[in-house]
Amino acid sequence: MQSHFTFEGRSVLDFGSGTGANCSMFHPLYYIGMDPDAGRIRYAQQLFPQHRFQVLENNTIPFPQESVDYILIIAVLHHISSEEISRYMKEFQRVLKPNGTIIVMEPCLCKNKPLCNRFMKWYDKGEYIRNEVQYLQLFQDHDYDCTVLERFRKCFLYHELFFSAKPRLQNKTSPE
Repeated sequence: MQSHFTFEGRSVLDFGSGTGANCSMFHPLYYIGMDPDAGRIRYAQQLFPQHRFQVLENNTIPFPQESVDYILIIAVLHHISSEEISRYMKEFQRVLKPNGTIIVMEPCLCKNKPLCNRFMKWYDKGEYIRNEVQYLQLFQDHDYDCTVLERFRKCFLYHELFFSAKPRLQNKTSPE
């Protein structure tokens, strides 16, 4: 991830941070982990007391408008329905700075890999594992431009998609 993005001095919201596994990649002053599971947030605070964590409540990100450089979404979307993701998209656009970026890494179904797809659906607890087109469409339907950064295999049978999404600038700067 750090080969694609510069995080130094940039604010990072780890959306769906769980127990804080990603926080050590970021300076504590610029990182905040957010998750709807209060138990996981308490545990993350115990494990990483130098980093900040917060419970996500009412599908609202309690940050000012245009205050976040990066939103990190790692292995979260495949646990969330498309309808629920749609509710978050406006919040993401609201809190991202004009040049802000969403960074996404998700398990991904592959067209010519039926064995891998079956394994991921059986093994993973996420009910909404999607293929590449479906993940990108979630963002494109909400006025984001997406760039696929990498496609890779993890643990032999597990395929991952790594992409970024930026709000289309005309929506961030247009007068209301």
